[in-house]
Amino acid sequence: MFSVIFPGQGSQIVGMGKEFFEKHEIVKRLFKEADDTLEFKLSKVILEGPKDKLDLTVNTQPAIFLISYSIFQVVKEDFNINLNNAKYFAGHSLGEYSALSCAGYLDFSETIKILRIRGDAMQNSVPKGEGGMLAVLGLKIEDLEKILKDNQNNFEAQVANDNSDGQIVLSGKTKDLQILSEFFKDNKIKNIKLPVSAPFHCNLMSKATEVMSKELQKINFKQSKNTLISNVTADEISSVDDLKSLLINQIEKRVRWRESILNIINKGVNQFIEIGPGKVLSGLVKRINKEVKISSINSQSDIESLNI
Repeated sequence: MFSVIFPGQGSQIVGMGKEFFEKHEIVKRLFKEADDTLEFKLSKVILEGPKDKLDLTVNTQPAIFLISYSIFQVVKEDFNINLNNAKYFAGHSLGEYSALSCAGYLDFSETIKILRIRGDAMQNSVPKGEGGMLAVLGLKIEDLEKILKDNQNNFEAQVANDNSDGQIVLSGKTKDLQILSEFFKDNKIKNIKLPVSAPFHCNLMSKATEVMSKELQKINFKQSKNTLISNVTADEISSVDDLKSLLINQIEKRVRWRESILNIINKGVNQFIEIGPGKVLSGLVKRINKEVKISSINSQSDIESLNI
């Protein structure tokens, strides 16, 4: 029994998807549809860069979705492998949109439009330089939460991503994260400032929540037989009606990835297929459970060796 998972921001590289673009007509069509829908040459930014332009959140989010969706369609259409037989679909942050589109809840063009809006709203929710994210390595979630609670008068930060045991990401104001980083260093706790321009998945994203609340109300999600796992609850999304509120909440709530993967495994899944650029999620799944089988689909040869 397998699950399909989709990466989030941070997995992007210039030239991602180039092999699929050159070899598959379906990918050329999707790249053109993306450019036409956004009235912007996203395909050129993906294939040629520059990197700093691809790394802008407003471009990164639709770009990663475009690559993930393209690979999914190649696997399904050109290799005749039915990924819709997956027990669950799940994605990390923006990857949740890749999951719901590939699972049939939302059209490709609508998804790429909403992600461009989401990226812009998240980018502009906090003035540049005023917020950021800090990866904390080697701690369990309960130990980190205790540190934050015990020191709440000295600095304020929120758990943005509970990725795996030993890898947790915090969001907050830059000045708080600097104090927090020094605290970690003094206590020999490894931490890394992430190269992002905004503090995602915390209450500093409230302006983005307002934007997405309005935008998501305009969207009509379709019914699908495929089952999604929510970032917010780490559990199955029981109805299409719940989708909008969960996607709105997702902007400020933590990504409960570790719990999501554990829950999927507990429901009988023993294989994960990561669809999209990079192998970040595959690495996290390995940290969460070393026994399950994991495949990352980044190239033609990855698909040819896929065994489900």
